[in-house]
Amino acid sequence: MSEKLARILNAATTCIARSGVRGMRVNDVAAEAGVSPGLLYYHFTDRAGLLAATLDHINKQVGKDDAAPASPEAGDPARHFRHLLLDEIKDDVDVRRNSVAWNELRACSIFEQELAEPLSRTTAEWNREIARALVAATDGTSQEEAAVTAEILTCLVEGISGRWLNGFISTDHARSLVTTAINSLTAAHGSAVAGRS
Repeated sequence: MSEKLARILNAATTCIARSGVRGMRVNDVAAEAGVSPGLLYYHFTDRAGLLAATLDHINKQVGKDDAAPASPEAGDPARHFRHLLLDEIKDDVDVRRNSVAWNELRACSIFEQELAEPLSRTTAEWNREIARALVAATDGTSQEEAAVTAEILTCLVEGISGRWLNGFISTDHARSLVTTAINSLTAAHGSAVAGRS
């Protein structure tokens, strides 16, 4: 992805987090990104295309640094699996912004049908990524078992994330809840996945 496209998608995420989906204007995204509105229409055709691309962009942000050679998770599949989930909740400006935008997009998809398909696709990609990581981190976990566990865990992370963003629970407590869920749901898949992060 080019630097300019990344800047536009980061700007869209910021505008959604700040103003909500219904309050997001293409002109505001262009101004935030420092580009012309015409460039957004050139790359994304319309507002719905920009929103769909923003969903994909947010989804790809989590764990993106885990593949770096210097990362401790690079050679530890169990730790990588845990961090794919735990990195959804941490005291980081970009993580909070992405999480607020994701939750806003998810909530608005109930009323804005053009968001339903991209959200469904992006959520399915997230579930598959978590399932693949679980299979890599364990011995003998079938794809079917991993898929069910992944779906349960991503649902739990979304719910816990909403409470965390609202300030109902602290970051440490939210991460502790996610860790407990990981440990409980993966205990049958091998003790290497369970642990603390």
